Amino acid sequence: MDATDRAIIMELQADARRPYKTIAQKLGVSEGTVKNRVTRLTSRGIMKLEARVNPCAMPNHVAAMVGVTLKNRSHKETMAEIEQTPGVTSVWNASGRYDLFFEIMVDSIDELHEFLFERCLGRIEGIESTESFILLSSNTKYFKLS
Repeated sequence: MDATDRAIIMELQADARRPYKTIAQKLGVSEGTVKNRVTRLTSRGIMKLEARVNPCAMPNHVAAMVGVTLKNRSHKETMAEIEQTPGVTSVWNASGRYDLFFEIMVDSIDELHEFLFERCLGRIEGIESTESFILLSSNTKYFKLS
C-alpha cells in the first residue's frame, strides 16, 4: 500500500459515496487509477465499502462487545459458529486476557441475556466464560446490521 492508496482510502472514509472522478481530481490521478486501486484494495481484503449504523443513535437497541475465554484451542471453529449467529456483527481472535471478542447488537438487555445464556453461546462447545461490555455511547463506532 502506497501513499496514493492511503489517500484514496482517506477520501472514501470521509465519504464512501464520493465519485471516483472527484477523488481522482483531488489527488491528481486518473479516474481509472482510482477505480483500479479500489478494486485491488477490496479484492485483497484490505478495504471494504459497506453501510454501517451507529447503535447509540438507534433507539431501543443494545450494543455490546463480548470477551470469550475458550477451554481449548478451538479458535477457528468457535469463531465460525459465533459469526453465523444472528445479531453478531464481527468476531476476532485476540491476544491477552480473552481468546476471542465479538460485537453484537440486539433489541434489548433481555435479548442479550438470552443470547449469552440460553439460545446461542450456551450451545457452542468449548466456551469457558464470557465478559460483556455494553456500549453506552460513541461518535465513532458503527455496526453492521444482521
